[in-house]
Amino acid sequence: MEITNKKTMEITAVTPTLKKDKQLLVLTHLSQLLDVVTGVGGFIVPLVLWLTKKDEIEGMDIHGKGILNFRISMFLYLLLCIPGILLLGLGIIGMIVIAIMLFVYPIINAIRVNDGKEPKYPFSIEFIK
Repeated sequence: MEITNKKTMEITAVTPTLKKDKQLLVLTHLSQLLDVVTGVGGFIVPLVLWLTKKDEIEGMDIHGKGILNFRISMFLYLLLCIPGILLLGLGIIGMIVIAIMLFVYPIINAIRVNDGKEPKYPFSIEFIK
């Protein structure tokens, strides 16, 4: 006959401490401007930064989701503008407006993040929650 000691194991949840890195958040917003140079870097770089740093940097999860939702939404709006080109060229006007938004809002939100405010991307559909 065996006698075993039953020990109760306490599982303590360790909450990771997130670092505050405002500069990385600003760079994440500004990395969207890589589209001007590379064409696709403005989506890939924020995606990679968000996926790798969302559990390490405070606010990266919220900022990354906002950026990616904005980028996906603007891409869909651009696709909707293509048939609009056939209707009196209205799609071209839409594409110009979207291109301006894709250039201006990352800069505005980088400044907002640097000032400690939440970023605001208009017309974003929340695909990533």
